Amino acid sequence: MYFYPQEKTGLFIDGANLYSAARSLGFDIDYRKLLTVFADECRLVRAFYYTALIEDQEYSPIRPLVDWLDYNGYTMVTKPTKEFTDASGRRKIKGNMDIELAIDVLEMAEHLDHVVLFSGDGDFRRLVEAVQRRGVRVTVVSTVKSQPPMIADELRRQADHFLELKDFQEKIARAHQARPVRPQQDEYEDGAEDDLDDDDYEDDIDEAQVTPRRPNY
Repeated sequence: MYFYPQEKTGLFIDGANLYSAARSLGFDIDYRKLLTVFADECRLVRAFYYTALIEDQEYSPIRPLVDWLDYNGYTMVTKPTKEFTDASGRRKIKGNMDIELAIDVLEMAEHLDHVVLFSGDGDFRRLVEAVQRRGVRVTVVSTVKSQPPMIADELRRQADHFLELKDFQEKIARAHQARPVRPQQDEYEDGAEDDLDDDDYEDDIDEAQVTPRRPNY
């Protein structure tokens, strides 16, 4: 990886995006291992994790993960989702965390030498450019080995370095049988009871449904 031992580094994790990238490669992330990998490579200042939460559920499967991360070295940034009904009467859920992540990156930039962004979202290209103008290196972590690739080409071009998630799967994967590689498709197809806003919350819903199955993250 492209790190220097005394380099002050911050991790900024788009939770839904990282979950989807790992799932597309057929594995689950061990977040304790993830933190250790980067702490061994550089001077890790802070690790932020961003996700939206559905608060009106009787039980939220993602809540144990959020609580575990909060107690084990991650700075959690969450907000409740917003629900509305569109003109056709379909239920929509919105929970975009892009603004929160962008603000934190810009505020932390003066204290960091290196920003590591775990996301493939092309909307972050301008954020990366702005941070680079402040003299901060930016590494983007995602994958091009899924079908389709999870990272936008413009984001990959803008970053100083690109880390392929698949290349360090063995270091950060959970120690259980890998899940089969799955094609990227919308699980909420036409005819489903609830509909999701593609830009805002599709992956967060997916993450909340599937992610935590035991407390050892």
